[in-house]
Amino acid sequence: MAKRHNEHQSLSDALKEFVSENKLQKGLDRVEIRDVWEQIMGPAINKYTRNIKLDRDTLYVELTSSVLREELSYGIEKIIINLNETMEREIIKKLVLR
Repeated sequence: MAKRHNEHQSLSDALKEFVSENKLQKGLDRVEIRDVWEQIMGPAINKYTRNIKLDRDTLYVELTSSVLREELSYGIEKIIINLNETMEREIIKKLVLR
């Protein structure tokens, strides 16, 4: 059983400590980025999104529309900035549209 460092630790702090000690943040980021993509890009683009994968600092997004892929490629830098701002930390450095 884990040791208690402080009897009056908030639940939020305890969860952050647990995630940090067990190195779970990368896995949580992989799950959260899918929700953030849907939120940022909206239902119209999400409809054409087949698969989203975060691998290290690169986000791979598989799209079913080549026209949409071409249009989004012009705004990759802005998409990266918006995703990182929503995640509240710099997770994505590169975006690959497939």
